[in-house]
Amino acid sequence: MLIKNGFEVAEPIEKVWQFFGNIPQVAACLPGAELTDDLGGGKYLGRVRIAMGPVRLQFSGTAEIKERNDAAKRLVAAASGADERGRGQASMQVVANLAPTRDGTKVDVGLDLELSGAAAQFGRGMVSDVTAVLMQQFATSMQARIDAIAKGVSPDQVGAPSSASGIAIALRALRMALARVARRFFLPYRPISS
Repeated sequence: MLIKNGFEVAEPIEKVWQFFGNIPQVAACLPGAELTDDLGGGKYLGRVRIAMGPVRLQFSGTAEIKERNDAAKRLVAAASGADERGRGQASMQVVANLAPTRDGTKVDVGLDLELSGAAAQFGRGMVSDVTAVLMQQFATSMQARIDAIAKGVSPDQVGAPSSASGIAIALRALRMALARVARRFFLPYRPISS
């Protein structure tokens, strides 16, 4: 399933791109993510913990930087893993494109996500909403870490975002789903012209 998302960072594009060059720093911004080993050559071992409602999953696997285009400010990464209790698998390709804005940098993210097992029971809408919540948390953490670096403070003192909590994510995703339904239901009536 293809999911598109984006966020803005109140920093110049070169500073954000430099931040994206430090993959352990980027991973530290992802709720529930942890790199466990740097295999070299842009390859990493890691794990991701996530809870959506009653389902709690912990995926262990690999991530690899497939492309880093400095001129276009484009980063492509692929990751795959299996739930440590054997309840499913996930794989994804992430494409991040950076573009300057008047107030900083726009980061557009495209995820091509494949789920099997327990994680696959959630519909596209729920997965999209959960992804949007995680992207918001990622953007907030990234901004805090970039600010810390600019102030000469170790970004590790900022701390990692809390793990992807089921209740918090479910409530925010539900609120997003309800807003989406309300927009569809309350769209102004438009007569069909003949």
